[in-house]
Amino acid sequence: MTKLSPRGATRTRTNGIKSFPKRHLLLVTGVAAAVMTVVGLLPSPQVEAKRSETELVIDEFQPDTPQETLKELASSEEKATPVETEAQRLAKEEAERLAAEEAALGKWNSLTIKSGDNLSTLFDDMGLSARVVYEVSKTPKLGKRLTDIRPGQTLEYRVNSEGVLTQLRYVQNKLESILYEKQDDGYVGKQITLTPEVRVAYGEASIKNSLFLASQNAGLSEKMTMELAAIFGWDIDFALDIRSGDSFNLIYEEKYLDNEKLGDGNILAATFVNQGDSYTAIRYTDSNGDTSYYSPDGKSMKKAFLRTPVNFTRISSRFNPNRLHPVFKTKRPHRGTDYAAPTGTPIKAAGDGKIKFTGWQNGYGNVVYIQHPNNVVTVYAHQSRLNKKLRKGSRVKQGQTIGYVGQTGWATGPHLHYEFRVNGVHRNPVTVKLPDASPIPKSERDRFMAFASKTVAQLEKNSSTMLAKNEKESE
Repeated sequence: MTKLSPRGATRTRTNGIKSFPKRHLLLVTGVAAAVMTVVGLLPSPQVEAKRSETELVIDEFQPDTPQETLKELASSEEKATPVETEAQRLAKEEAERLAAEEAALGKWNSLTIKSGDNLSTLFDDMGLSARVVYEVSKTPKLGKRLTDIRPGQTLEYRVNSEGVLTQLRYVQNKLESILYEKQDDGYVGKQITLTPEVRVAYGEASIKNSLFLASQNAGLSEKMTMELAAIFGWDIDFALDIRSGDSFNLIYEEKYLDNEKLGDGNILAATFVNQGDSYTAIRYTDSNGDTSYYSPDGKSMKKAFLRTPVNFTRISSRFNPNRLHPVFKTKRPHRGTDYAAPTGTPIKAAGDGKIKFTGWQNGYGNVVYIQHPNNVVTVYAHQSRLNKKLRKGSRVKQGQTIGYVGQTGWATGPHLHYEFRVNGVHRNPVTVKLPDASPIPKSERDRFMAFASKTVAQLEKNSSTMLAKNEKESE
């Protein structure tokens, strides 16, 4: 067998062409001419190289069955351009409609209320007429609330392209606002209240100088300090009994909105150590939804009477049957306790009762007498002014404001003269034993004891953790 070179192979193909019949030769010649024509029309070599490269890639992955290839290509095209469903179309149309409505209402603007502002001046700043002020203020139920605007609050509003007030938001605080919206026949309003996130916190302190300073060092607000004193106010006289070395710890709530602290909530549990005596209070809500504070054994922290009818004052004159009167310089018994306090300090009813007398008496000046159950009468004298809503026979609740500290009558300075009478006999209000309020009812006792045990354990655990932390930091 003869081995052919590449050139020989070419010759062999050429010889093959020579052996074709004439009509075949003519056919091949025609085809060659056509091919040459097409080649003349092709792109430049650079473009041709790219096209060839693409064709090779396609050929490499081309399946054996052309029909299957067509089906796969059709399927991939459908996936690449998904058909919009009816639900998607409707949702898109609704979103576009809402966006158009929002745009038609106008953009939001804001005004901060300043001292001396009123609705007329504020609406004038918004570019709105007195007629609009009238229409908004007549909004059913909520229109009158706009008369309570205060400095620091905010009015947010929207005016459309026609100059119509479409929406007005009265921001009372960070949690509460009122939204007024324009309707065909006027404005409608709705109260909006946001719910804050409630977190549980723990605090403790030892008193060196004052309760307020100790509370401040523990990170407590003034409001929280007042509530702490109110819880233990039936057992501890915070004007007289507090000593250096007293201490307290408590579990309480903090309110947050978007991770910003808004303020404090309720005290959940607390222990106060006063002159070696320890008092613990637990906040408990019973099955009926009533809430109060109790000791761990179920006794009410509340007594029938407050020990002190004014907050955080000093005793300027004690109960003394042999006292020398400061005005007349004669020996006259002092049958009450005087609490020095700034003029205008609120005076609280020591217990539930009924007004027996309210008005002026020579030595007492402006004075209120309250009749309580079990023949107890309390007296509040030298007031600068009285609660005008109270009349003889009016019923009052413990802690209700009945007047304000002053120095009317025979007084040398602003103070409250407070008396506690039992069956007509004067008793020392500082030392008299006060009757307890009702304890936990038997029907609630098991539920309360389980709750109290868990709460006290949490209070003690936090106290131990804080103690260990302080010891470690002091090392």
